[in-house]
Amino acid sequence: MLDIFCREAIYIWYYFDLQFRQIFRYWVLGMAIGSAVSVFARDRIHGMFARMKDAKWGLFGIVPACVLGIASPLCMYGTIPIAASFSRQGMRHDWLAAFMMASILLNPQLIIYSAALGTTALAVRIVSCFLCGCTAGLLIWHFYRNKPFFNFTGFEERASRDTDPNLLMRYLKNLWRNVRATGLYFLFGILLSALFQRYVPQDLMADVFGGNKAWGVLMAATVGVPLYACGGGTIPLLQEWLWQGMSLGSAAAFMLTGPSTKITNLGALKIVLGIRRFLLYLAFVMAFSFVTGLIVNMAL
Repeated sequence: MLDIFCREAIYIWYYFDLQFRQIFRYWVLGMAIGSAVSVFARDRIHGMFARMKDAKWGLFGIVPACVLGIASPLCMYGTIPIAASFSRQGMRHDWLAAFMMASILLNPQLIIYSAALGTTALAVRIVSCFLCGCTAGLLIWHFYRNKPFFNFTGFEERASRDTDPNLLMRYLKNLWRNVRATGLYFLFGILLSALFQRYVPQDLMADVFGGNKAWGVLMAATVGVPLYACGGGTIPLLQEWLWQGMSLGSAAAFMLTGPSTKITNLGALKIVLGIRRFLLYLAFVMAFSFVTGLIVNMAL
């Protein structure tokens, strides 16, 4: 029994070490760039969005709102208070919806992480997240044109923790917080990937998530709901699943439902949306993810 245990541990360590060496540089680079954006560019990005309220762009303002949402390094709990501040300044809610949706789905750090999946998967992630933000803005413009969609009562913008007068120390402190926030998820994701590679037959993954079948896309979108905990932690899993036969459309669906239904994000969103609009949000996320996955599978 001990011999079997040791042999299996060696196999798992082999797969763990192999994937760790493949993806570690993307994690380090993602944290380094993410912290740099957070410390040196966050206020400028949010200032650009705040100044948009005086622009006469109308509906077309959802496009720069999405771009700035993707560029913002904040998580949803950081995005909602600043969105509340923008709302009090008179920002249009369709622009806010586009900004918040894009910010939920993607940030500079996650873009670097996702490069480990290959250029095609990275391009699919960026384009699908951008279009999801634009679609959210369009829907709010169409159905809530003359009434507010969000209720930001009680949300105040948080004080920044990046206040050290020494710029280098400010950056290093942010980087250390980044390591603590993502490190365990990253290692756990690699461990899960190693376990999948050792014990889950490759044919099974191809049967469930592969091909152009709508069922595989739907399964991937559904799995993304409970499994997603941290963007960096899911990259090793996605890398392994794609290698085992998961279709790119299924991966796209997973990458959309995962961050948008992350449990901490849902808790914050339920507060600002209320139950009815919260359910509409969930229906939108699942429908958009499913349709996106089907289109990606047909196109690529």
